[in-house]
Amino acid sequence: MEHLTIIVIFIGIMAFSLISGRLNNSIFTVPLVFVVFGFALSFGDTTASGFALDHPAIHTLFEITLILILFSDASRIDLRQLKRDHNLPVRMLVVGLPLTIVGGMLIGKLIFPEFKFWELLLLAAILSPTDAALGQSVVSDPAVPVRIRQSLNVESGLNDGIALPAVLIFAALANTSSHAVERSAIDWLIFGGLQVTLGPLIGLLIGYVGARLIDKAASAEWMTEAFEGMGILALAAISFLLAEAAGGNGFISAFVAGLVFGNTVRHKCGFLFEFMETEGQLLTLITFLIFGLVMLPIAITGFDASIALYAILSLTVIRVVPVALSLIGSKVNWPTTLFLGWFGPRGIASILFVLLILEETTTDNANTILVVTITAVSMSVLLHGISAAPLAKLYGQSVEKMGECEEVKSVSEMPLRHGN
Repeated sequence: MEHLTIIVIFIGIMAFSLISGRLNNSIFTVPLVFVVFGFALSFGDTTASGFALDHPAIHTLFEITLILILFSDASRIDLRQLKRDHNLPVRMLVVGLPLTIVGGMLIGKLIFPEFKFWELLLLAAILSPTDAALGQSVVSDPAVPVRIRQSLNVESGLNDGIALPAVLIFAALANTSSHAVERSAIDWLIFGGLQVTLGPLIGLLIGYVGARLIDKAASAEWMTEAFEGMGILALAAISFLLAEAAGGNGFISAFVAGLVFGNTVRHKCGFLFEFMETEGQLLTLITFLIFGLVMLPIAITGFDASIALYAILSLTVIRVVPVALSLIGSKVNWPTTLFLGWFGPRGIASILFVLLILEETTTDNANTILVVTITAVSMSVLLHGISAAPLAKLYGQSVEKMGECEEVKSVSEMPLRHGN
């Protein structure tokens, strides 16, 4: 059955590629189409396709996808431009992201009173990153001012890497409060500490050294463009594997390596951007397909009213209120605040985070955390997907009526991951 499923998957990818131009900037986004396609292949049964959540190939694919997304997104962020031009995403990251986690924890306590404190924070942190690809029209529609498009894209490019250390720490602390763990609280804290310290240090070293080596090789014309790309991808893998071997966290290492690499390298590495718009895009859509194939049926079987309520609030109140608070004093108008607040889709980072954590955690409510995450991402794929194009147009018309305003202030653009 696995062999047949794989054949059908690639037939579906080929079919979608043939009509992708017709569907561009429509309500039929890539994530929505492939989640539905995957679910249709599963027939609502996780065993029908021959794949299961613990299938080694699925975990390998998800790990590779997360490594490349963390490294490539971070490498595209110019920290000097970010400091100079992009105060809105900085506000949403520095103020809004922590408030989103705190708000998610407080609302979670009301809905899931059986959760322990660290489990609530873990759930909130897993659902805190955003994924601009779920609302592609918003970040590509010229009707939306460049400053607002870039704010959502920059936020999405950085918040997964920023949220990851919090996810790891909360997971370690949640394990200390679980009656099922054999390791002591001190052991878990040491483990968590090493994860969030060794990873960044190794990533910093690999990113810096790699950038210098590529610059020297490119300047001497020793390096072809094709192998330039392979070398950069190898850096992402090296940073991950070295950190894991040393006892640190490889994903944090890959994110830091990308951030350091992108702000150190002087040679223009166009291949990296091209890769994430082609091969990286393929990995992303397969991830959403597997989400529909394997994970969505799990959520349906464990679905209840409290899970639905938390998922809805996660996409609305838990996101919009922190964003509104973070933008106080920014002089943007209220339609912009609502627009930025609504378009915080939950996507690939949350999917990969929850699977990463569930491999390591033995918390009592791990399965509920999984089902809530799947439910929130599923709702986001649908709601943000179908609302992106019409709301982008409506918001663009609203900004036109504002005239000269903060929203149309000129800013530099960064080449971030899109994903139609």
